[in-house]
Amino acid sequence: MKYGVSSNTLLLTAGVVWLVAGLNILHIGLSCWITDTHYWLLKVCEASLVFLLFFCMVFHKLYRKHTQRITSGKRERHCPFSFFDVKGWIVMAFMIGMGVTIRKAHLLPESFIAVFYTGLSLALIATGGRFIRLFWKRKRNR
Repeated sequence: MKYGVSSNTLLLTAGVVWLVAGLNILHIGLSCWITDTHYWLLKVCEASLVFLLFFCMVFHKLYRKHTQRITSGKRERHCPFSFFDVKGWIVMAFMIGMGVTIRKAHLLPESFIAVFYTGLSLALIATGGRFIRLFWKRKRNR
């Protein structure tokens, strides 16, 4: 018998992965933010713009795509890593690689990293929360 998890477990797993990724990036963004406190109001506005762009234009589409794929599947059991499709895993690996490279090589100033990572992390956390909310909603309706 092949090991697998339910579609509801995949939703919870996706939510936890998105939350953990968001919290890790938030930690990096805030640590860069603390070292440079100048123009904090402008940075808050810029981070809010980054959040809105990623949450509305990127992660909303990914959330819908993955939840539809997970919940409409005909199989009862899924691979525990199938909360992303192959393309999603490749994009995630590329983004992690680029983020690490940019930070380690100091290709962008910390003021940019602070703003960008803070906005991006909040969008990731919010999307993770959406996955977990759908998990609870489906669990309650059983």
